[in-house]
Amino acid sequence: MIPCRGILVDARSIKYSKDEDLSEDGLLELLIHGAILSSELIPWGSNYNFLLDIEGRPAVKVKAIYKPQAGESPLIDFPIGTLYKREYATYVVSKALGWPHVPPTVIREGPHGIGSIQLFIDAYPQPNYFTLRDDHSEVFKQIAIFDILINNADRKAGHCLLGRDNKIWIIDHGLTFNQIFNLRTVIWDFCGHPVPAPLVKNLESLLKLLSIPSQLTEDLRQVLTESEIKALMRRLHLILGNPVFPNHDPFRRDVPWPWL
Repeated sequence: MIPCRGILVDARSIKYSKDEDLSEDGLLELLIHGAILSSELIPWGSNYNFLLDIEGRPAVKVKAIYKPQAGESPLIDFPIGTLYKREYATYVVSKALGWPHVPPTVIREGPHGIGSIQLFIDAYPQPNYFTLRDDHSEVFKQIAIFDILINNADRKAGHCLLGRDNKIWIIDHGLTFNQIFNLRTVIWDFCGHPVPAPLVKNLESLLKLLSIPSQLTEDLRQVLTESEIKALMRRLHLILGNPVFPNHDPFRRDVPWPWL
């Protein structure tokens, strides 16, 4: 059990700043090698989450969300101590696809041991999927098919953020990549619609990357089992074999609770 030390903070009120000139690779380098200046507990959720201040060099700092393995609550449907790895796997798959926007994520040692560290997104506090979907349907088509691909068991509306950069960002991907299909999501607006052709093309490119030795397959093998990677491939083949958004399954619970 992780001791609750330090000040409890509400992440919705965090003031955020970063060096706007940092590339994504620069951000990853900072998240991996930067000095952790502070760690504060975020007081909600079933697992321990911490807000970090990370500094790379003077005047280059970011805030990040740290999810240590030691703070994960045991689940009956996921191997113990693997949720932080799934956060990272989600990021590397999104990066290979080119969508959707998952904040840069790394795995490293933190104040409470090994865990995922993800760039904190400066987002407006109120918007969520239900308030954003009418104006961003094309982005949510990306997110909907991505959640099928990664087998997301917990896509809540509040996991979709409107950043102050006007991008839609998605977070909280610990419950992903189970080898048993268990999609639970609030995004069911596109049932029966065809997956847009550009997304299909990107998914075909992803299949090629997963079918050969690549940086993607190397990264995934560091954090997922062979069975989980094979299940990912099966889901990808199924999507490409019938590129249509699926309907609700009347025989299983396919919406998370709570919705937000």
